[in-house]
Amino acid sequence: MKNIKSIIFDLGAVLLNIDYQKTICEFEKLGIEKSAEFYSKKTQTNIFNLLETGKISDEDFVREIQLLCKDAKEDQVIFAWNALLLDLQKERIELLKKLNQDFHIYLLSNTNSIHISEFKKKLGEIKYQEFYNLFDKVYYSHEIGFRKPNKESFQLILDENNLKANEVLFIDDSPQHIEGANKLGIQTHHLSDTEEITTLFPDIIL
Repeated sequence: MKNIKSIIFDLGAVLLNIDYQKTICEFEKLGIEKSAEFYSKKTQTNIFNLLETGKISDEDFVREIQLLCKDAKEDQVIFAWNALLLDLQKERIELLKKLNQDFHIYLLSNTNSIHISEFKKKLGEIKYQEFYNLFDKVYYSHEIGFRKPNKESFQLILDENNLKANEVLFIDDSPQHIEGANKLGIQTHHLSDTEEITTLFPDIIL
């Protein structure tokens, strides 16, 4: 990869450790049938798309999930939904600190305000702000109204920051998101399950 001037990072499974199976298991406990088909890394029903593009409120999302459960309270649904969120390793934060000295770096995540609230709680307000401020700009899908792999999510970053697609590197763990970025001419790296983001540099940009 050559002439990289900007790097767009995914959040979940690239910087923040996540485990989809934990939420699947918690949904099962609440009585949702075929939870793995209802929500997983590869497939999810439309209710999650609506939440992650800001088209429904958190309250409406919780109520929709409750309709599928046996008798779940609001806090139980939120706990199950947040179960997939794990830790943010300090080595990855250190990597970002080094990279933002030489590159413009951005965060693009398919997410929602429930997860971001929990993410803030896990880190603490001060550490969350420190993490947030490492990026030139942060793009959360529920705030911008677009999800990856839709081209609009990538185009927004290019347009707002006057970036040339062929000078941008996008790193994500989902093949379909990588494909979406490739269509716009963005350079990409698909982070596999066996790769660790901190080991990719500097080789990936040489």
